[in-house]
Amino acid sequence: MKQAQRLKAVRYDIRGPVLRRAQQMEDAGHQIIKLNIGNPAPWGLATPEPIMADVVHNLGSATGYSDARGIYSARVAVAHKYQIQGATDVQPEDVMLGNGVSELIVMCLQALLDTGDEVLVPSPDYPLWTGAVSLCGGRAVHYRCDEGNGWQPDLEDLASRITPDTRAMVIINPNNPTGAVYSREVLEGMLDIARRHGLLVFADEIYDQIIYDRAVHHTAAALAPDVPMISMGGLSKTHRAAGFRSGWLAITGFGPQDTDYIEGLQLLANMRLCPNVPAQHAIQTALGGYQSINALVTPGGRLYEQREHAWRMLTEIPGVECFKPEGALYLFARLDPAVHKIHDDERLIIDLLESKQLLLSHGTGFNIDTPDHLRVVFLAPVDILDDAIGRLRSFLATYRQ
Repeated sequence: MKQAQRLKAVRYDIRGPVLRRAQQMEDAGHQIIKLNIGNPAPWGLATPEPIMADVVHNLGSATGYSDARGIYSARVAVAHKYQIQGATDVQPEDVMLGNGVSELIVMCLQALLDTGDEVLVPSPDYPLWTGAVSLCGGRAVHYRCDEGNGWQPDLEDLASRITPDTRAMVIINPNNPTGAVYSREVLEGMLDIARRHGLLVFADEIYDQIIYDRAVHHTAAALAPDVPMISMGGLSKTHRAAGFRSGWLAITGFGPQDTDYIEGLQLLANMRLCPNVPAQHAIQTALGGYQSINALVTPGGRLYEQREHAWRMLTEIPGVECFKPEGALYLFARLDPAVHKIHDDERLIIDLLESKQLLLSHGTGFNIDTPDHLRVVFLAPVDILDDAIGRLRSFLATYRQ
């Protein structure tokens, strides 16, 4: 049996050959340090107890289908969240819940794209965006984010990528994999480009509460209430509930002329019947109660201190430099080509895995066009980060391609 032809153009390398090799090694009995995926649970970062208790309390009433958009109380909580953040027009009717942001990304693109339509996607990106655009028959056109400017999007490059086939722009802020938090000036510039060219904006803001130091996250929908926009978030990261697959989208800026797209999105929501109902009951408690993430991302908090430690250790390795992330859970490090002459970064990561039993992610898996970056997840405790980055240091000291 052959796979569908449309899958030939789809890439999702961060869970491709590297992960398969790691699984083979684990099956053979090897113990591997996995700093490749932003999954909080294996590192003891548990879902807050009140959220768990509310899900358990509502299990008896969560055995049937819900409204295809999600339960009303959860949609009210999401709408309230955006209202507080400045998107004052968001109502429960503008909110749709999903089985994680991943499902919603695919649904939103399926409702929009015809064959050959183009979507502007950052480089580097969270690769599901590029893969989903291809899966839906479109073409991802990557705009440059400037490492020398804290990985902020290059507005001139972004504008230069627009063609008559461009339908939408993806904004990932805070950014995975770079950890950049976009300045208000840059974000407003991006939104103005979308406004002038009539583009739909997809604002992926899953890390909106995971920010460090003096960084400020600006909610895109609040800055441009007149621009058609789908804003996305969820409980996976900020509330350490990745396994719940509990995400949402909020629709803003649409006029009467845009209802056809909304009807298409509703059709797709109906076809999947509804999101996971028990997990929907986590949303109201999560968004309305004490935000435990705040204690984790301030000085003395676990994520803050792990970021500090991992960044310091990583940048002490000869020939390795790294922008200090202002948000999210990742270090996107650059290997100086004058020191580390790498021409195949996927091969580098596999060789590291086989030599040191350490699993990281290669930069080209995030749709960057040079093989000189790798991503390190800093969710692990400091002692494990010490061990892992020590292994990377000793590996790079002798590695040659």
